[in-house]
Amino acid sequence: MSSCLVVSALGTDRPGIVTDLTEAVLANGCNIEDSRMTVLGGEFAVIMLITGQWNSIAKLEGALPTLQEQLQLTLTARRTAERAPLTNAIPYTVEVVAIDHPGIVHDLAEFFSARNINIHDLFTGSYHAAHTGTRMFSLNMTVEIPGDTHIAGLRDQFMEFCDQLNLDAVIEPIKV
Repeated sequence: MSSCLVVSALGTDRPGIVTDLTEAVLANGCNIEDSRMTVLGGEFAVIMLITGQWNSIAKLEGALPTLQEQLQLTLTARRTAERAPLTNAIPYTVEVVAIDHPGIVHDLAEFFSARNINIHDLFTGSYHAAHTGTRMFSLNMTVEIPGDTHIAGLRDQFMEFCDQLNLDAVIEPIKV
């Protein structure tokens, strides 16, 4: 039976951070089951779900303070359990593009949470439009829609909501 540990790391971006972190996980007999890694501004950020035998996880936890100092990263860790499989929920993908302005993520999160829809993954970014240079915003997320939700009605509400906020959006089932 394996144990689970979520580890997050934040520090100044430099080549080799991923190598150093993954080497520590491997050296302690653990496995990275899921992760997200990115550069935000001048900082490197990572969050990993690490699995292993209870003693391997404990060994890795014990090594984190030394690793934090050696790699000059801020590390946090938390034990967790494996996530239960989805029951009675349908995964959908949501894509949004708009002229960037404050509050887009909040407004979208509020729309879904008000309908008891869980956000499973969320990625955002910004870029400059090709010809005008206008700062644009993009969002991709996976939501888990309860099985008893009327999908056509939800889609209509979502599209009306996006029209009111001048968001170009798509919501569709994830195709496996």
